[in-house]
This record gives sequence, structure tokens and C-alpha cells, in this order.
Amino acid sequence: MSFILIAEQVLNGLQFGIMLFLMAAGLTLIFGVMGLINLAHGSLYMVGAFAAAAVAAASGSFLLALAAAMAAAAAAGALIEFLVIRRLYDKDHLDQVLATFALILIFSEGTRWMFGSFPLFLQIPTYLSGPVSLPGGIEYPLYRLVLIGAGLLVAAGLGLMITRTRIGIQIRAGENDREMIAALGGDISRLYTLIFALGAALAGLAGALVGAIQSVQVGMGEPVLILAFVVIVIGGIGSIKGALVGALLVGLTDTLGGVFLPQLFGLFMTPAVAASVGSSLASMAIYILMGAVLIWRPTGLYGVRA
Repeated sequence: MSFILIAEQVLNGLQFGIMLFLMAAGLTLIFGVMGLINLAHGSLYMVGAFAAAAVAAASGSFLLALAAAMAAAAAAGALIEFLVIRRLYDKDHLDQVLATFALILIFSEGTRWMFGSFPLFLQIPTYLSGPVSLPGGIEYPLYRLVLIGAGLLVAAGLGLMITRTRIGIQIRAGENDREMIAALGGDISRLYTLIFALGAALAGLAGALVGAIQSVQVGMGEPVLILAFVVIVIGGIGSIKGALVGALLVGLTDTLGGVFLPQLFGLFMTPAVAASVGSSLASMAIYILMGAVLIWRPTGLYGVRA
């Protein structure tokens, strides 16, 4: 097991974790401030990916595609918040789950009607393609390094917004006492729409960035949504710092487990059995991690006990 292989897989885990953070950051704000279970968040990830693929095909500009992905997802998020979500704040979680699940079906069929059932492909721009040489003789794709850097910049920006701006103060106050925000003259409806649109824009950005690595297809957001919920449970509901730490833990656990567990079991099992057992255990690893964190800290790593 070489140093280069380990380093490459660690970088892959970091890149995967950063993409999960972009999904989980908006989701944890929505869940923490609004108390809303939004199963349609993965659909906004899909909207961003399809918007990016369509704009990139029409314009040839990757940066314009990213801007279009964020704008389309934010607009879709604000629209569904205004039309559907704000009627669910005072409902129980079952109503929220059923309504947002219906939104998944609407987005999936609407996207299939607009773009068809075949996958689309978003090309990595030439100035971000190819490998880059890192210390230790590591050759790693430049685009994936840019994803890691961009995600960390977004995390830093969100952290500054939450801690240093007026809207951030309102968001933190809204997590603890939504009624007090309204009593002090804050426009709680506008705050909720802004949070929802911000979370949707981050999900759309993640979809566009990942769309250049994987195919863009209907239903691509649902598997990522499950992992995003795991992230916010591990990190703590409502915590941006927790979302980042949880996402990195999940990304590294999933990536390293999938690569190295079969090799570990191969030391004392036949290759076929080792691959089967290792892959099965790797698929469970993040849920084992989540269970261990909840046993140690039921509110998550950075969650606040109610």
C-alpha cells in the first residue's frame, strides 16, 4: 500500500466531503432555523446540474454555467418556499415529508419532460483539465483540487456571514427563538425565503461542480440527499462548522473504506470473499460512524442541546 495511493484517496475523500458540505450546509440551516425536513433539497442539486449542463452547451462557458446553476436553484428554491414550504412550518414532520416527497416527483418528471431521460454531460474546461504535480510525486486532477479549494472558500464565507453579519445574527437567533425575531420587527418570512434560496443555491453549485465529474441525470440528487442528512446528524443540526466537519468525516470514511477495507480483508481471506465483505462493510461505515457519534454526543458534534 503506497504513500501515493493513500494520499490520492485522502484527496478524493476530501473532495467528496466538500461536495457533501455544499449540500448539507443549506440543509442544516433550513432544518435548524425552520425546523423543516426538506426531502426536495436533492432535487435542487439536480436543477443546478441540469441548468449548468444546458448553459454550458449553449454558451461554452463553464463559469457562466456555474452562475446559472446557482441562479436556477436559488430561484426554484425561493419559488417552492413561497408556494409550498411556508405552508408547512406549523405542520408536523409527516406532512413536511409527504409534501416535499411530492416535490421530488414533480421535479423529476418536470426535468425528464424538459431534458429527456438520457444523461447529459458537462465538460471540464480546458484550463482546469489535466493533472497537477504535488509534493511526494503525486499526480492529481487539477479540477478536483479546485473543487476542494472552492468548497473551503464557500465554508469560510458562510462562517463569516453567520458570525459577522446582521443576517447571520438573525439566522442564529432564529435557531433559538423564531417568535422573538418577529416580535422585534424582523421579517421572518423574508428571512426564511432568503435562507431557503441560499441553501438551494449551494445545492445547485454542488450539482454543477459534480456534474463535470459524473453524468447529469434525473434522480441524481436523492442518493446525495441521504448522505447530506447523515452529515448534519453527525455534525449537529443548525451548525455550519458541524456540517463541514461531518461532511469531511463522511467523505473520508466512505472513500477510504471503499478502497482499503477490501484490501485489509484480503490479507486473510480469498480475494472474492474479501471484496464482498470489504465492500459491504464499507457501505455501512458511515452509518456506523453516525451511530458512534450519536452514542457519544446525541446532539451531534457541534449541536446544541435543546
